[in-house]
Amino acid sequence: MTEQSKIERNSAEHAAKRGSLFERADAAFGLDNIGLTNVPKNLPAAKTASARARKPQTAGAAPQARVQPEARLAPTPAIAQSPIQPVAEPKVERAVSLCGPRMEIDRSYMIDANLIVPEGPVTGLLEEFRIVKREVLADARAANDAMARRILVCSPHSGEGKTYCATNLAIALAAERDIEVVLIDADVINPSITRRLGVEAGAGLMDALVDEALKPEELVSPTDIDGLFIMPAGTSSALDAEYLTSSRTQQVLDQLTRGAPNRFIIFDTPPALAASPAAELAGHVGQTLLVVRADESSRAALDDARQLLSACSDIKLLLNAAQFSPSGRRFGDYGEREE
Repeated sequence: MTEQSKIERNSAEHAAKRGSLFERADAAFGLDNIGLTNVPKNLPAAKTASARARKPQTAGAAPQARVQPEARLAPTPAIAQSPIQPVAEPKVERAVSLCGPRMEIDRSYMIDANLIVPEGPVTGLLEEFRIVKREVLADARAANDAMARRILVCSPHSGEGKTYCATNLAIALAAERDIEVVLIDADVINPSITRRLGVEAGAGLMDALVDEALKPEELVSPTDIDGLFIMPAGTSSALDAEYLTSSRTQQVLDQLTRGAPNRFIIFDTPPALAASPAAELAGHVGQTLLVVRADESSRAALDDARQLLSACSDIKLLLNAAQFSPSGRRFGDYGEREE
């Protein structure tokens, strides 16, 4: 290698090292053959603006601009809004109206039977039954159901004062300002409610049980004592016990108390040891008052009666015609002996 070629190579290497990026690329790869590409001669001639201007136009018609179709926007989906529902008010069931024929109670009969007379003065008898009704009301309000507002009044034997106590309790309860009382004569063997009050007996409980076409509320009569209603015993038959144990009994009682949370039912039944209706009705009530007469009702009779009425879980004892109290307070002698 001659000195000249060595210098040229060194100069090239030096230029490659110190030249620009393009110079170094040219030195390394050689860019002499890179240039513009020849345009082909057979390309179609482009229309010029003057040629487009020479296109004939329709006389009187302005050039129409090309209308570009508007971009169609997809409809915004409607937000489904649930309608505002009004707050439903609790449905209040209307009380069944007791609409039997109105009864006018003869006050002279009440006085003769030693019953509470609503318009009369406050007596010891009234105070005694106020004590009894407070116990009944307290238990009914604590239970707060229709069963607790059904009270059966019974005794082991006849002559112990059950009808007397049932009638006075009904009158005392009716004196409450917000209470209605239906006194039902369920002693179909020996009905005595209407006789004691001096009113006419008509169709009643047994008729409603026998004939399902009858509306029981039409057999319950309002009286001239505010809040007191009476349902007579009705027509008795040899199948009274079977009718009382039928499902119709529950239907009748439900109908009488439907929609009426302040309506009480008091049953005056036959003696528990003399006939079966008391035991049959015990399963339809929430409270039972077992009336015993002081110095006459035996312990054995009391135990037997309680056993027969055991379908009712709440049995209260009511002592009638007591002449002595260890505390000195008289709770008894509720009237003359029942026949």
